[in-house]
Amino acid sequence: MTETIKAEDLPGLVGRELEPSPWLEITQERVNQFAEATNDFQFIHVDPEKAAQTPFGGPIAHGFLSLSLLSYLNAQSAIVPENLVMGINYGSDKVRYLMPVRVGKRIRSKQKVLEVSEKNPGQWLIKNAVTVEIEGEETPALVAEILSMMVVA
Repeated sequence: MTETIKAEDLPGLVGRELEPSPWLEITQERVNQFAEATNDFQFIHVDPEKAAQTPFGGPIAHGFLSLSLLSYLNAQSAIVPENLVMGINYGSDKVRYLMPVRVGKRIRSKQKVLEVSEKNPGQWLIKNAVTVEIEGEETPALVAEILSMMVVA
């Protein structure tokens, strides 16, 4: 669920933990589509029989697939400024993949606002600490600092 606030109130979000996103299942179809889009056909992602013979016990999602889903997952529980024109992916800091996501598992993102600054009038740079949790697992799939630029009218 998204929440809307006044742009000038964005700096007051620093330190706030946002609600987790809804869970999203990682299907073999999604993994295969990502392999097609990126030309990354390593067997641990796209060949369930071969992947079953690895320590993973089956196919796993590409790490970059999990990272790319943050645009969607984070938007599900975002706080956005009024009169938002657009949100832009601005970068990522300190991305670490801690545990592979097995096909059939569900993931969600958790965010904490680390920094907010107005770079230019109406352009707000927000840095969030993001953790991608795997349902039923103690270790997260990844942790990262994600930068977003919010442009307001």
